[in-house]
Amino acid sequence: MSASQGEEGSGIAPQNKGSWSSFLKSIASFNGDLASLTAPPFILGTISLTEFSAYWTEHPSIFVAPANEPDPEKRALLVLKWFLTTLKQQYASRSDKLGSEKKPLNPFLGELYTGKWDDENGTTNLISEQVSHHPPVTAYSIWNDKHGIRLQGYNGQKASFSRTIHIKQIGHALLHIDAYDEDYIFTLPSIHIEGLIYGNPFVELNKSTYISSSSGFVARIDYSGKGWVSGKKNAFSAVLYRAGHEKDPLYTAEGQWSDNFVIKEGSGGKKAREVISFQHKDVKTSPLQVPPLEQQDELEANRAWGKVKEGILKGDMDLVGAEKTKIETSQRELRKKEAAEGREWSRRYFSRLAGNTDPLFDRLAKPIGGIPIEPEKTGGIWRFDVKKAESVPKEGMKTEALSLWRTQTGQAAMQNQMQAQAQAGSRGR
Repeated sequence: MSASQGEEGSGIAPQNKGSWSSFLKSIASFNGDLASLTAPPFILGTISLTEFSAYWTEHPSIFVAPANEPDPEKRALLVLKWFLTTLKQQYASRSDKLGSEKKPLNPFLGELYTGKWDDENGTTNLISEQVSHHPPVTAYSIWNDKHGIRLQGYNGQKASFSRTIHIKQIGHALLHIDAYDEDYIFTLPSIHIEGLIYGNPFVELNKSTYISSSSGFVARIDYSGKGWVSGKKNAFSAVLYRAGHEKDPLYTAEGQWSDNFVIKEGSGGKKAREVISFQHKDVKTSPLQVPPLEQQDELEANRAWGKVKEGILKGDMDLVGAEKTKIETSQRELRKKEAAEGREWSRRYFSRLAGNTDPLFDRLAKPIGGIPIEPEKTGGIWRFDVKKAESVPKEGMKTEALSLWRTQTGQAAMQNQMQAQAQAGSRGR
């Protein structure tokens, strides 16, 4: 074992080793949500959690591909492929770029991150909004009008310590394909941080996640990865099967979600026919296009955190502390004012589902064991609200970009979720 792998704090600059050791000790003895702990300045990242929503769609062509596949089995396979390709961006792209995972900025209530991808696939739009601060929850909506495909979801994170940092993600994502009136639900992986003691933290995924479709197909992804002693970094295996027939897989995938993977027919094996081979190095990502800073809403992440990010990049921690304090003080004052007036912050693009239930979720979750939706842990069940979005001034949200949501299928789906839950539930029984 090399010194860089075997010595505590070997990935930390000498002048920072003292504060790193103190941080590790504070984590180990801390009871409660680790999000409230103050991290050493040198491990702070310049990306807010609201910006993470863009990682879902940095391969727009792979995102829209299922919408153009008429065969439901092949469509489910393309959805699985798309999901697997998002994992590197969501969980490894920052450590690849910066050398190690950094602590993201904690969004303030109402924080926004919006933009689009314009390419040969048309325009793919993103809206990300921090809908809750206690507990912290980010909601997002991503859609492509040309191909009639849209994703929405929300997630919160709960961190704890046991030998390393463990992060439980709470929430889910929903994909809808208009042409087939088809829905998919995605559960979110659990996370733990490896390399922490050496000062080179990186994300590993563990346990399993599921994709369940209204057309009767289910995918289970099992994450193993590199542990304390053995294992291959970011390893996974997956199976796609018809609901109720898990032991008879249609396709099997395996590889490293941060590098490459293959998908084969049936149970896999050396003789099985390979249907998909994917290598991240061969596929370029498409960064989100955002307006110039001066044209952004004051609640946009890049504008609101601009000076904090500047301070982090310069290593000016006095500036970072001062600017973070301004934001935090302003937020506390807003919450006091709202409490005094007997109201809560009005979310710009998202609303809670009434009754804290969603028959669509329950129906899709049934084939994967009826996983709980847990609204009490995320401040509610959050869905994109068409009427709210249409009322936003054009400079905040292009009205024509909502055309997909105003299609008969899209509008009906939203109305079923927001206003006709009882009827939807009876159809699912």
